Amino acid sequence: MAITMFPKITVMLVTFIFHLTIHQPSSVSASDPDPVQDYCLPSPHTHHCKNSSSLTVDDFIFSGIKHPGNFTNKFSGVPVSATIFPALNTLGMSLVRADFEAGGINVPHYHPRATEVAYVLQGKLYSGFVDTQNKVFAKVIEKGEIMVFPRGLLHFQMNVGDSPATVIGSFDSQNPGSVKLPVALFGSGIDDELLEKAFGLKGKEISKLKKRFGIENED
Repeated sequence: MAITMFPKITVMLVTFIFHLTIHQPSSVSASDPDPVQDYCLPSPHTHHCKNSSSLTVDDFIFSGIKHPGNFTNKFSGVPVSATIFPALNTLGMSLVRADFEAGGINVPHYHPRATEVAYVLQGKLYSGFVDTQNKVFAKVIEKGEIMVFPRGLLHFQMNVGDSPATVIGSFDSQNPGSVKLPVALFGSGIDDELLEKAFGLKGKEISKLKKRFGIENED
């Protein structure tokens, strides 16, 4: 009897696991795997964690975002990932400091591996994202306000005030990734003909954009 029932039990178990997998809450599926130890600062010479006896409190402190980074086109972004701040390794989070001069923008971009929570330290910004139905959620947010940008969705920011603005962004991944649309489209080497057809632009206009975003004209 047990032998004849075993296949049925197996099928029921597999069906249950499959159902649980595809219907599990999104909160169960994290961007990064859960850590299996308190912390893991990687050793520079091996793939193992440093021995805790060699660590000090300074290993868990980072001072690199006390001030803005270098500005380009009125915008400065200073990422704080596990590569830059090893104490974040395996903890499933990272940060960024973004500074905007008056009129500065953070170009439309997205993070493929993380949701971002942006907190305005100073200033006011036109801030928003676009969902997969092409609906825009955007408004001006000011000092002390927070906005969330869901994982993988296109988002943007622009300083609409007369004074500098600063934002601290927090990610639920130690390596969120960042795809900036202008560079991805016109600075990656996509064929000119495709871009001309996609955007209704002429060859000279494509060449100008490619030169601006890092690709020199091949002619």
